[in-house]
This record gives sequence, structure tokens and C-alpha cells, in this order.
Amino acid sequence: MEKKSRILIIGVTGNLGFHLAKASLHFSHPTFALFRDSAFSDPIKSQKLHSLSNSGATLLKGSLEDEASLIEAIKQVDVVVSAVSSEQVLAQKLLISAIKQAGCIKRFIPSEFGADPDKVQISNMAYNFYTQKAEIRRLVEAEGIPYTIISCNFFMSFLIPSLVQPDLETPPRDKATIFGYGDTKGVFVKESDVATFTISAVDDPRTLNKVVYLRPPGNVYSVNELIEIWESKIGKKLEKIYEPEEELLKKIKEIPYPENMKFIFLYSAFIKGDHTYFDIELSGGVDGTKLYPQLKYTTISEYLDTLL
Repeated sequence: MEKKSRILIIGVTGNLGFHLAKASLHFSHPTFALFRDSAFSDPIKSQKLHSLSNSGATLLKGSLEDEASLIEAIKQVDVVVSAVSSEQVLAQKLLISAIKQAGCIKRFIPSEFGADPDKVQISNMAYNFYTQKAEIRRLVEAEGIPYTIISCNFFMSFLIPSLVQPDLETPPRDKATIFGYGDTKGVFVKESDVATFTISAVDDPRTLNKVVYLRPPGNVYSVNELIEIWESKIGKKLEKIYEPEEELLKKIKEIPYPENMKFIFLYSAFIKGDHTYFDIELSGGVDGTKLYPQLKYTTISEYLDTLL
């Protein structure tokens, strides 16, 4: 049996980072978690770190602003997975420099985990959300660091709890607003499932220097289809209000940043089709659900059952 890669997770106290560390431990990888001193003064972060430590993870003190601490941590592992927040994307530059200096990393997974910044057609209106991710990807390529990109599109916890109703917190029971024609499909994957697919890819030669796209069957739907699924669960038809694309663009202009980002993401996925307009293999990527058919994941229908 091949030796499992040692994995360092950056951003381990965040939602996805914590799931990545748990998945790494679940698959029996020696797992290392970078943490800041200040994390232990936050009750939620502290609890996560204690939980991971008790499960067998090695906690390493360091930060994205301290190159020496990064190099020291990186020299102990084979794989680095970054799950920093979108606000910290460019802070990965020092991490990339540390990876290059350490010279021992067999695979780096930068923090993308959304729609592919090289494929989205709205990057000019997304306040550098995608351009910064693309900048980091170009830097990784230029430095010749072996990488895998995970493109999971939307997390299940985003927009699905409201059934793609940006102004609601829970699914509608009476009426639903649909922007455009409602036929363009978006993709949603539960965070814990994103983590499972990610850790499955780290030692896989088929994912080396590739983008792994996640489009799991049962998780790729249009807004019209999502509403139909919900209607069948609640046993009731919703009143559907169709608003033209222009109305959504008007909202994006009128609502201040960052509150309008939810509408920009909605426009990207469900009007422009940024999750699904391209063929995965023809674009040079690989399909994560085809690579790992054995992996179980939560479908949208199953997730909606929890909201009844």
C-alpha cells in the first residue's frame, strides 16, 4: 500500500478548512493544521483546533504573514491545501514563495473552491473576486509548483437554503422570484463533500496540474427545476414571478457592495451559465464525480429535506 501524503491545511478554523482537515484525517493522511496564536482566544476556533488535535492532527503555529513559520511548516509535509477566505486570496503569495523555497511539495491546492475564474464571464463586475483567484493561479503556474484546482461552483449552504431567493433566509412557501427564464443550470456541492473530493484528488496523478470540476448528478439544476423539486416536497405550487435579466442587472448596480455580490453570483450562474456552459474534458479539465464514483455525497433533494 502506497504511503499517504502528509497534508498541511491552511485556514483550518474556517468552515471549509475544518471539513478538509476532517476529510484528511478520515482518509488516514498524516494531517497538519496551521493556526495563529490568536485562534485560541476565539471559542469557536479554539473548539475546532482542540477537536482536530484530539482526532490526531498536528497543530503548527504560523501565519500567512510569517514566511519563516510557513517554510518550517511546509518542510514537514508533501501537500499543501489552502482554504483561506476570499478576502485573503492574495495573501497566498507569501505561501507560494514559501512552497517554492521549501522545494518539497508534491501538490498545492490553492484556495479557489468556486466557479472557475478562467471560465466566468462576469469577472469585470465581481470586484476582483475572480481576478485575484486567477492571479494566484497564474503565479502557481509560473513558479512551476505542481497543483490541483478544485472548482466546486456553489457551496450547498449558499442560495439553496432560500431556494435562490436572495432576500429570504428560508425556502419560500407562497411565491418565488425567478430572474431570466429560469432554465440555466447552476451547481451546488455541500462543503463536507467538497472536502472529500479534494482530499481524494491530492495523490491522484490524473489530477496533477488540472482543474477538477464538480458537477455531481442530483446537484446540477436550474431555478425552475429547484422550485419544482421544492413544490413536490411541500405539496403546493408556488406563484412564480419572472423578472427580466435587466432587472437583476439594475439591482446589482443599485445595491451597494458587498451586499450585491449575492446577486452577481446569481447572475453568473443562472443567467450567464458560468457553472455549466463549457464541456469539462474539452476544456482540459477533469470531472471529479467521474474520477471518484465511489464517493457518496449529499444531493440537493436530500439537502432540501432538511429544510422542511
